[in-house]
Parts: sequence; structure tokens; C-alpha cells
Amino acid sequence: MQPDLGPSIRAGAAVAPRRKRFAKRRKTLGYSQEGFANELGVAVSTVARWEAGKTDPQGYLHPKMAKILKVTPEGLADLLTPEVPAPDRSTTYATTPPLGDTDDMKRRDVLSLLAVTGALIAVPSSDKPSPRSGVAASLAETGPELNSHLWKVFSLSDSKQAVYPMVRHQLDLLAKGLEECQSDASRQQLCALVGDLYQLAGEIFFDANRYTDAAHCYTLAASASREAGAFDLWACALTRHAFVELYERRFAVAAPILAAAAQVAERGDRQLSTRHWVAAVQAEAHAGLGNLDATVRALDNAEQVHALAGQLHNGGWLRFDGSRLAEERGTCYLSLGRPDLAEQALTAALSQQLSLRRRGAVLAELAALGAERHDLDQASHYTRAALQLAGQTGSGYIGRKLEGVKNRLVPLLADGRASALHQQISALDSAA
Repeated sequence: MQPDLGPSIRAGAAVAPRRKRFAKRRKTLGYSQEGFANELGVAVSTVARWEAGKTDPQGYLHPKMAKILKVTPEGLADLLTPEVPAPDRSTTYATTPPLGDTDDMKRRDVLSLLAVTGALIAVPSSDKPSPRSGVAASLAETGPELNSHLWKVFSLSDSKQAVYPMVRHQLDLLAKGLEECQSDASRQQLCALVGDLYQLAGEIFFDANRYTDAAHCYTLAASASREAGAFDLWACALTRHAFVELYERRFAVAAPILAAAAQVAERGDRQLSTRHWVAAVQAEAHAGLGNLDATVRALDNAEQVHALAGQLHNGGWLRFDGSRLAEERGTCYLSLGRPDLAEQALTAALSQQLSLRRRGAVLAELAALGAERHDLDQASHYTRAALQLAGQTGSGYIGRKLEGVKNRLVPLLADGRASALHQQISALDSAA
């Protein structure tokens, strides 16, 4: 995770890798930053940000940049690969995170809290009065609204990890609330809040490509939701757990989890979209197993969400409204080796209003489609656009989609363009 560590740490830790080779080539050809910017029709500050490694040039500028710098497209890709600076051994505590504040320590911190919360859910509190009385009552009053707010912040944030500190604080309060003596009704309400927020914690881990940690969070979320008697919440936690297996391409493992989620969802609120979301995810599992007929049936079941009236979801742990079905169809058809159907669905998805994270994922799928067809122009165009959004958002979700592009480029590496794209995606992996 990458929570905000404060101004002094950010000042020392956020040194972007610079593009020294790119700047050197510009200077060698006699261009100042201003002159180079004028040739391209961009602002001088834009060129400065490129060379500082803070932003990437947009894909449509690459041909003109290569011409000005008198390099091949592959040569330009090499120039644009940032050089990672060597660590500064002289850095002091004022600009370096303390040893106890590392990413691994934060991870263990959350997993320890998860273990404690799991125990509190499994073993109801005793009748002995709690010295911290009042936490549970406060959470019952403010918890639902705060959880909903955190989901909204997560949804709107370009960098999903930025939400982590707030989520971590609320998870700690929920654990304290569960320690208190409480009525069965109060305990059920707290378990529902835990089932809700641990799904959000899992989403944060999932976006950072920490799939095992995400799975732990989803497992606890499912247990807490079961204790709360909240079937829709429970089904969503199981579905998110199955997503972890899908992204590890363990389709045979995901399928029974989703079958269980479908059974649980059938006991939920028929006015909510839960069972339709489960069907949409089941389609991905069927596609991974190569079953076209089952995939189409599951997608058709998911499409029935459009027949529902009223409030379909809560915008938090349940957000499925069918608006993503075009991109989900595209993903399924690409997995099934049906590029004709995949391109139609993905192009339709790209025409919609998408978040940066979702747009990056669709662009990566279109790049994979180009690579599958050995169309390197299409693969190059969409890969660079997806890489730019991956860098802008820091999303591991887009990076994971780009891994699919990278794998499909392997048979084409004899072509310099494919090799350059492969290197650019690998550079993203290294940076992550």
C-alpha cells in the first residue's frame, strides 16, 4: 500500500525517475526545451514534465517526436524509458520513512487486525462490561454513512491506495466495537459494517496486485456478512474472492466459489442486482474454461439487470448496474478466442463514460486484441494509451491487464515494434 506518509517523507520518497537519455538527445540535436515544445505544439512545461518522468507523451505525438529526434519508434521507446535513480545513502530520517513504516509493515499491520477481527466475529463478546463502552453505539450511528463515504472516495480516486489510511482507521474502530458487550442486534449491525469495509480493504489490496491479501480480506468479509445474516453482502464478498482466482487464471477454483455466491444471492433482495453481478463474473470463469455456451448464458442472465426497477445497488459493496457488460463481454470473447465479437464489445465500451481505471483496462484489452491478430499498429496505439493511464493512476488493475498484452507479444518479438512494447510494459512492472 502507499498511504500518505506526510510532507517530509513525500519530499524524499517521490523523486521521479528522470529521462536523461531523452533530454540528452534533444540537446544533442540543438533543441532547447522551448524549441522542442514549439516543434511539437505543446507547452514548455509539458516537455519539462516528460523529462522529469512525471508524465508520458501522448501516443499520437510519438511519430512526430521520433522524426524530430531522428530515431526509430523503437529508439524513441528506449529514450522514453525512465532511468531509475540509485538510492541516496546519505538521506536522513527527515526524508526517509523509518524502518517500521515500510510497506511490508503496513501489510502485516492490516493482516494482524484482520486476525483479531476474525476472532471477535467467531467468538461473541462476553457479558462482562467493557471499559470502552460507547464505541459500538457510535459506530452503529455513524458507521453506515462513513463506510458509504469511503466507497465513494475510493470510486472517485485515481490512486486507490490513497483511501487506505482512512479505511485502516475505521477498521480499527470496528474491532474495538466488537470487543464491547452488546446485544445480538448491535453485534449483527457491527458484523455487517465489517463485511462492508473489509470488502473495500480487499479492493485496495486487489488494485495494488496484492491478491493474497485481498483474498484474506474477502474471506473475513464473507464470514462477517454471514454472521450479520446479510445475504447480498455475503454473496458480493464471495464474488470478489472469486475475482482473485480469475486474475490468477485459476478458473476451475473460481467456478465453485461463484456457484456458492449464486446460491447465497438467491436468498437476498430480489430488487438488488447481486445475482446479476454474480452471473457476469461467472461468465468470465466459463470463458476461461473455454465454455462458450455457458458464457453466453451467464452474460444473458447478467443482462436481465436492466429489467429491474428502482434502486439496483448501493454504490458501495454492490455497484453493478449493467453498465460494464460491454467491456465484460469483450473480455470474455477475447478469452474465448473470438476477436470479432471481442472488438465489437470493447469498442462499444470505449464509447461510454468510463473512469480512468476502467478506460485503461479496456484500452489494454484492445491492445491484447491487436497483438492476438498480429496487428502491431493497433497493439502499439492502445498499449501506449493504457500505459499512460496506468502511470497516471498507479493502478495495478490496468497493469495486470497489460500483462495479457505482454504475453501475446512474445511470438512477435522478432519485430522491433513488438519488442519495444514488451519492454515498455516490463518497465511498468519494474516500477510497480
